[in-house]
Amino acid sequence: MNIPERARHESSFPLGEEEARRETEEEGRKIRRLQLMMSMVMSVISQDPSLTVEEASELAAGAKRAALAMFPDKELAYDLLYKPRVQRLMKERFRLQ
Repeated sequence: MNIPERARHESSFPLGEEEARRETEEEGRKIRRLQLMMSMVMSVISQDPSLTVEEASELAAGAKRAALAMFPDKELAYDLLYKPRVQRLMKERFRLQ
């Protein structure tokens, strides 16, 4: 086997590893998408002076629905990671109790 053929042969992943790598990459993309979405929602809530508390609550609820659509079995993770941040932001922004 010459060197180019050998390099091509050695660099190819077995089918299971290739699928696992693709799934890992897709998971990473979904996580980055979720982080960006939550960052944008929190920016809008904190910076839009015309936003009402009801509209901010709708934004937060929509973000949660979208997050759970991306990660259906991860509601506990959402509640631990993002819910406290959104609640703290809402309290600070709208001076809620």
